[in-house]
Amino acid sequence: MISTDPIPVSILTGFLGSGKTTLLNRLLKSRDLQDTAVIINEFGDVGIDHLLVEQSSDGVIELSDGCLCCTVRGELVDTLADLIDRFQTGRIGALRRVVIETTGLADPAPVLHAVMGHPVLVQNYSLDGVIVTVDAVNGGATLDGHEEAVKQVAVADRIVLTKTDLPEATPDWVESLRQRLRAINPGAVQRLAADAAADLGGLFHCGLYDPATKTADVAGWLRAEAYAHDHHHHAHDVNRHDSRIRAFSLSEEAPIDPAALDMFVDLLRSSQGRNLLRMKGIVKLSDDPDRPLVIHGVQEIFHPPARLAAWPDQDRRTRLVLIVRDIGEDYVRRLFDAFVGLPRVDTPDRAALEGNPLTIPGFRS
Repeated sequence: MISTDPIPVSILTGFLGSGKTTLLNRLLKSRDLQDTAVIINEFGDVGIDHLLVEQSSDGVIELSDGCLCCTVRGELVDTLADLIDRFQTGRIGALRRVVIETTGLADPAPVLHAVMGHPVLVQNYSLDGVIVTVDAVNGGATLDGHEEAVKQVAVADRIVLTKTDLPEATPDWVESLRQRLRAINPGAVQRLAADAAADLGGLFHCGLYDPATKTADVAGWLRAEAYAHDHHHHAHDVNRHDSRIRAFSLSEEAPIDPAALDMFVDLLRSSQGRNLLRMKGIVKLSDDPDRPLVIHGVQEIFHPPARLAAWPDQDRRTRLVLIVRDIGEDYVRRLFDAFVGLPRVDTPDRAALEGNPLTIPGFRS
């Protein structure tokens, strides 16, 4: 009998030369990727990345030329839809996971949009997480020179530091880079490539639902405690792309009116969506405080919100974690406090937002 559980999707990204293909080769040899379909993107007329992948079979799907984040985005949706159709009709065997490798030049956000926002795909796939490779020697210069590299780190769930065995990667050098990566994305788990190679399974299972227990691992997915510290002490150099990045958390003890939450997210993503790099949260709603709502968005696209059957632990606060670019933390906090503190929802602010086409379905369910 074919399982109806959503198939986890992992996105493997990393800037050019960061060791992404080497990590993919290790993944392809791992038992953790048994029954996995790997979608490999190509950039340019020659599939250089594909030629460097040692294993090629029916489980490896090679997209046509073009950057995955732009020209072949539609094909990615078609490929994922075809995969699930072939699996459900028995034309392919077991399908436990999909790994999408992006080009090193890619902004991974459009790939996340495809997985999170397509009405058919969200019924059959779940985003497990984003894995990014960072060159321990050249990673700092790459972050300085390429905004795409900063965005890759900002949306990551796992960061794999490569080339730490080179003489140039001194302990102090590597630690400085790790601190910089924590400042950009404090919630991402950092691992050395050597450690990741020994336990490749640790790169996965970073989504909301624990596949072993079939329950929501909110603490592991949200990692809200990582955002409670000041990570901006060194990010003041205007020549660094990551000086524009802020990571922080919001929390609230009292239940929140669903319409107030709806307005807060609507206004934030409609006015600041391109710079809302990632937002995760668990929310206590006033209509049913015992069944929290889970939200997850990347820029303007939000996954359909999920209502949990119960709180997963003793912490019953609303907790939101955000990674933003060129948005003041104080602005977001004041906006959140304004809507959370609304005594009623039929205010002029509410009327002004009625009919907003960006309303997220399900918040009032």
